[in-house]
Amino acid sequence: MKHRYLPMTEQDQKEMLEVIGISSVDELFADIPEKVRFQGLYNIKEAKSEGSLLKELSALANKNADSKSFASFIGAGVYDHYKPVIVDHVISRSEFYTAYTPYQPEISQGELQAIFEFQTMIAELTGMDLANSSMYDGGTALAEAGMLAAGQTRRKKILISSSVHPESRDVVRTYAAGQSIEVVEIPHENGVTDVEALKNMIDDQTAAVMVQYPNFFGQIEDLKRFSEITHDAKALFVVSANPLSLGVLTPPGKLGADITVGDAQPFGIPESFGGPHCGYFAVTNKLMRKVPGRLVGQTKDEQGRRGFVLTLQAREQHIRRDKATSNICSNQALNALAASVAMTALGKKGVVDIAKQNIVKTHYAKNAFKQAGFDVVFDGHHFNEIVVDCKQSVKEVNKALLKKGIIGGYDLGLSYPELEGHMLIAVTEQRTKEEIDALVQEMGAIHA
Repeated sequence: MKHRYLPMTEQDQKEMLEVIGISSVDELFADIPEKVRFQGLYNIKEAKSEGSLLKELSALANKNADSKSFASFIGAGVYDHYKPVIVDHVISRSEFYTAYTPYQPEISQGELQAIFEFQTMIAELTGMDLANSSMYDGGTALAEAGMLAAGQTRRKKILISSSVHPESRDVVRTYAAGQSIEVVEIPHENGVTDVEALKNMIDDQTAAVMVQYPNFFGQIEDLKRFSEITHDAKALFVVSANPLSLGVLTPPGKLGADITVGDAQPFGIPESFGGPHCGYFAVTNKLMRKVPGRLVGQTKDEQGRRGFVLTLQAREQHIRRDKATSNICSNQALNALAASVAMTALGKKGVVDIAKQNIVKTHYAKNAFKQAGFDVVFDGHHFNEIVVDCKQSVKEVNKALLKKGIIGGYDLGLSYPELEGHMLIAVTEQRTKEEIDALVQEMGAIHA
C-alpha cells in the first residue's frame, strides 16, 4: 500500500524497543517521577479513519472565505494577483520541490540557474546593479537593509516613514534593538511622507532614510526628492517597492535609491494566509560585498561551458565571524523560483499590462466610491490601493460584506488610530467591473 506518510505498526514499535533494550514505551519515562506524570485522558476527539478524517477536515476548510470563491479586496502587502498555471507545474517538480541549499554546484545547476535568473530580473525591474538570491520576506529584507546602512555609515539612527507597512516597521525596530540603533518615524502628510518633517529630522547621525513605493496607502512617493535630502546628509536611501508596480513606475534605482527591497509575492506566490513569501534585496555596486544572504554568480568550467556557483556569501557560516554582515541562514529558493517562472511567463509586456490594469481598475473603483458619496482620502497618485472613509466600524462593515460573498479591505484603525473607520481597499487585475460595482453598492447599502 502506498502511503503519503510513514505509518508505525505495532511490529515497528516492538522492533525499535528491542534495539534500544527496553520492553515498553513507559520505560522511556522511568526517570520521571510517577506523581508528576499526566495520568488522565487528553481532551481531544477519538481517532478516526483516514477517510472520515479527510471528510471532516475538508468540511472545515470549506468554511473559509478565500479569494477563489469570494471577491477579495484585501491587500495591505499580500495581494490576489494572476498566477500563470505553469508556475505550480514547475515548482512541483521534485528536483526543485525538495532541493536544499545548492552548496554542490555540480549537482545543482538547475536551481542555481533559476536563482540567477531571479536575481537578473529583480535587478532589471528595480533599476539596481545587482540583487541577491532572495530573503525571507519584504519585512526582513527592509530590516536587513537598515542594518547594512548602519554598518556602512557607522551611524546609529534610522528614519523610516510612517507610510511604510506597519509590520515592516515593527521588524525594523526588532532588528535595530539588538544593535542599539534608534528608529524614528517620519510622519505622513495627506498620505505621503512629510518632506519638511524629514528635512528637520535628518542629521549627521542618520544612517538611512526608508520609504515605501507605492506606500502602505497606495500613494506614490516622490523618491527623487527624498533621495536628494538623504544623500545631502550622506545617509543611504532605502526603498521598499512593490515589484509589480515597477512595470509602470520609474524604478527606484533611477531615482537615487542605494538599496531597494520588497516582497516578490505579486509574482506567482499565493497569499497563503500571509506567507511564506519571498523577499528581494537589490543594491548598487558600491554595496555589493555588504549584501546579506548570498548571490549566484555565472562562470565557465574547464570546457568553457557556462555554469553557476554560489558567491559573495556574507554569513558567518561561510566567512570569518567578525566579517559577517548578516545572520540570515537561508533564502526562499522555491518561492523565488515561482516568482521567476511567473515573470518569465508574463514577459516584459505582460508585467506592464498587468500593472496598468491595476491602475485603471483602482481609479475606476475610486471614482465609483466618490459617485456613491464616499470620501476617498489621500487624493494623490496611487497604485493598487485607495483609502475610503466608511464613517463607521470597518470590522462591522467587513462582517456584512462577508455575508454577501465579498472580502472587504484592511481596517486602517488597527495600525493608525487617527484613521479609525477608514478602509484600505486593494483592487488588482483579478477584480472585475461587476465585483467592484457590487462592493460599492453593498458598502453604500451598509452606509445608508
